Amino acid sequence: MTWIASAISDEDHAVAAEGPIEETSREGAAYRLRLVAHDPDAYAAFYNVAANPTLWLLQHSLLDHLAEPAVGEAFVEAWDEGYAAVNAAFAHAVLDELERQPDAAVFFQDYHLYLAPRLVRERAPAAAMLHFVHIPWQEPAAWLALPERVRVAIHDGLLANDVVGLHTERWRRAFLDCCEAFLDARVEAGSVEHDGRATRVSAHPISLDPAEFRALAASSPVLEAERRLAAERPELLVLRVDRTDPSKNIVRGFEAYGLLLERHQELQGRVQFLALLDPSRQDIPEYVEHAAAIDRAARAVNERFGRDGWEPVRLRVEDDFAASVAAYKQYDVLLVNAVFDGLNLVAKEAPLVNRRDGVLVLSENAGAHQELGPWAVSVDPFDVEGQADALYEALTMAPDERRRRLEGLRAQVVEHDLAAWLAAQLADLDVATSTIGA
Repeated sequence: MTWIASAISDEDHAVAAEGPIEETSREGAAYRLRLVAHDPDAYAAFYNVAANPTLWLLQHSLLDHLAEPAVGEAFVEAWDEGYAAVNAAFAHAVLDELERQPDAAVFFQDYHLYLAPRLVRERAPAAAMLHFVHIPWQEPAAWLALPERVRVAIHDGLLANDVVGLHTERWRRAFLDCCEAFLDARVEAGSVEHDGRATRVSAHPISLDPAEFRALAASSPVLEAERRLAAERPELLVLRVDRTDPSKNIVRGFEAYGLLLERHQELQGRVQFLALLDPSRQDIPEYVEHAAAIDRAARAVNERFGRDGWEPVRLRVEDDFAASVAAYKQYDVLLVNAVFDGLNLVAKEAPLVNRRDGVLVLSENAGAHQELGPWAVSVDPFDVEGQADALYEALTMAPDERRRRLEGLRAQVVEHDLAAWLAAQLADLDVATSTIGA
């Protein structure tokens, strides 16, 4: 197996100059690592203008967070000189590896590489290729914010694959609608016919390795973090674990919590909202401003309700995964209220190891809702009052109902684990390539 990734650090660039190297995974599996070096200006335009924030925000229905319209001159220049250039470099690396191993399958990942599959297909028409998109896919109207040639190139590039995978039926249907709208492609029985070939489009929500994650939850760093948290936790703990990303809807979550404290004064002094946030893309202005808005929202709740040593919101912005896993084990309510999410692994990780029959409050627009909705308290991510009501429902839920819901979440995650997800992807690819061969 060969893993192809961008060279980011100076050390990465030195490794890229030496050529691919042989590595060993934590599980002992051997793999080949190939790092691709890019022109710094091209990579900055690719990552900081075209992919993040434009594509990310568009696909999370958040284009209003952009400092300038997506169709502006800066985006078009970044697309042509950054996004297209980086995709071409990845395609070149893939083609080199296919010369070494012509029978290898190519597995593209996510929104950074929409153009690369078409470039590979033109040079390697028989290659077996699968592309999994980890973020939401919006309806055709959302894509009209981009120049026509860009949205056409995105969908054409993806349809150069044998299989396009998404997390949910909702995102799959939206992708199929876009293919019809922008390429005049023929959609039939879950596949798309375009440019003389058929692409299978499937929906398989990603998951985790339950045994590996439970082992992590029992590790020394997590147990030590849990001891500290248990010693200082209040009677009731509301938790969120997220990146400081506009899509995560953190500000509305704090506003809903403040409304909860206003309406249910009996909870004041008994509950705390613990927000463990990982700083995200702080070299992009829109993300810097959003991080500041998160801090302001947390301080507003604390200044209004805090008293006598009680801190209603405890906000920590740092990269500390052990602390996050420890908090997974201790929450009474887990809030996942994303505006949109391709899936949301927090909603799967946390219930797996929780020890307090914690209740999941889950956005209807999180991809995980398709799977986990029957055992969650569902919320409209734009409805602050509804989220306040959901938090109260979760905090006051009867013990038997809490336990029933948590057991249902766990069973779903264990049965539909990471191995099952990967097997489904490969089965789709086998079907698609065998059909082509027939």
